[in-house]
Amino acid sequence: MSGWLLIIFLLLLGGLISTFGDLLGTKIGKARFSIFKLRPKRTAILITIITGSLISASSLSLMILVNRQLRVGLFRLGDLQRKLQESRQELIPLKEERAELENEIQRLERDFLALRSGQVVLRSGQSLMIYEINADKENLDLVIENIIRNANLITQNIVQPNSEEQIDLLRFRKDHIDELKKTLSEGGDWVINIKSGGNVLKGESYVYAFPELTENKVIVTKGETISKIIISSDDFINKEINNKISLLLGSTLAEAKSRGSLVDEIIVNDSLRELQEFLNKNQDQDIYLEAVSLRRSKTAQKIVVEITFTQIDP
Repeated sequence: MSGWLLIIFLLLLGGLISTFGDLLGTKIGKARFSIFKLRPKRTAILITIITGSLISASSLSLMILVNRQLRVGLFRLGDLQRKLQESRQELIPLKEERAELENEIQRLERDFLALRSGQVVLRSGQSLMIYEINADKENLDLVIENIIRNANLITQNIVQPNSEEQIDLLRFRKDHIDELKKTLSEGGDWVINIKSGGNVLKGESYVYAFPELTENKVIVTKGETISKIIISSDDFINKEINNKISLLLGSTLAEAKSRGSLVDEIIVNDSLRELQEFLNKNQDQDIYLEAVSLRRSKTAQKIVVEITFTQIDP
């Protein structure tokens, strides 16, 4: 029911009830009728009061019947207010998260533009310095202080290469350094890898960094075959030789990293030249290639391999 129709209907209903109540009160007054042993005059007043109450009750009942919002407001207002308050409380962390996401989006947009313009000199997670430490034999506080100082010098040469004075660029979280010292205090062989905490533009005045601690263990032993592959005669026809050699070195690096190595490339001795000479003369046979380690290498040490090749009998 529309608002105007409801108002008109309530006015008509109130008028009818009030008229009926007035007539009834008048007749009761003339007839000197008594209710609850009241005097006729007071009985007429009581009838008038009851009539007014009926007008209010009928008006409210009708409004509740036809208006859903009024029903909800009268009977569920307390619950709605409580739920509204709870929703507001739940909205606070969402607003904070949205603000953080907006800041992150702005940062990513800035980094993207910087990447496009070639101004980024350090990328997030990029290693700044790697240091091997035997925690049983060294003064930990002094070693960590020297590591941070040297890492700062390396960072300054990258970020502010034209600066003539030494600048404290690196920023570390105190709990990261405390956790580093706590772990090292238990002893053992470790590798400390200082990494950039985000993309850094050339000329910036500070660089967030964090230390990553890795157990210093043997990754490969001398003479160990790290990976292997077969070059078939079809590869010569399809000119896939270089791709196969790249695949061999890629799988060698992947294997080393899966064991915990921090190296980013595999160093190959002059065996590649010998292999190329051999392949130029033997293109009709299948060849068995192996990447063999030439030295014992630990977590942060370079991995040097020799590519050995063997003919596969048809």
